[in-house]
Amino acid sequence: MEPVIKVQNLTKTYYLGSKAIQVIKGVSFAVHEKEMIAVLGTSGAGKSTLLHLLGTLDTPSSGSIHINGSDMMSLGPDQLASFRNQTIGFVFQFHHLLPEFTALENVMMPALLQRVAKKEAAVTAAAILERVGLRDRMEHRPVELSGGEQQRVALARALVLRPRLLLADEPTGNLDQETGESIHELLFELNRQLGMTTVIVTHNPELAQRLGRSMVLCDGKIGNDEDGSGGQIS
Repeated sequence: MEPVIKVQNLTKTYYLGSKAIQVIKGVSFAVHEKEMIAVLGTSGAGKSTLLHLLGTLDTPSSGSIHINGSDMMSLGPDQLASFRNQTIGFVFQFHHLLPEFTALENVMMPALLQRVAKKEAAVTAAAILERVGLRDRMEHRPVELSGGEQQRVALARALVLRPRLLLADEPTGNLDQETGESIHELLFELNRQLGMTTVIVTHNPELAQRLGRSMVLCDGKIGNDEDGSGGQIS
């Protein structure tokens, strides 16, 4: 079966004046349908950069990324934006909710950007908010919600278009332990219910141990891959 994500010889180099800084150094790996994997590593190892490349929020310097069999390097900006919105859900450490809109309106946004009818978008968003435990908080604005509730809204927003792939960058890094664990449980539950492939950047070793697989980034390279493949595609 074709992997959901297939990465080959991926590199990313940034330039500060004439100085080249290579952040990702020839990384290759595959992630299969319904897998949940953790990406671990110290600060500056390239974890967030890798996630942004996988999510097509940034462009590789070389190498290839295939998602659902499609070559991301062959798509133009408009095609990439459409593909990203339909196929990939994002959850970040900072929830980036729009403060002037309600929880329901925030979750509706990706659907409205895809020109889904407003009524249909509202029904779908409400169903997702109910699924993440916010049935009674839909009409509240972010300032009226706790940190955990705001992150649940961000998660609902990521799921509203039923993406095949969920990318999460330290999704509970700003939450207390109890709230963070409730978000982790929710991620596991949604993975089981919706069958999403999930990649989570985390510093939390306990969360990483619970996931089916983990990769460690060290100085821009995959140091080890818990499934025994070394992260390399044979």
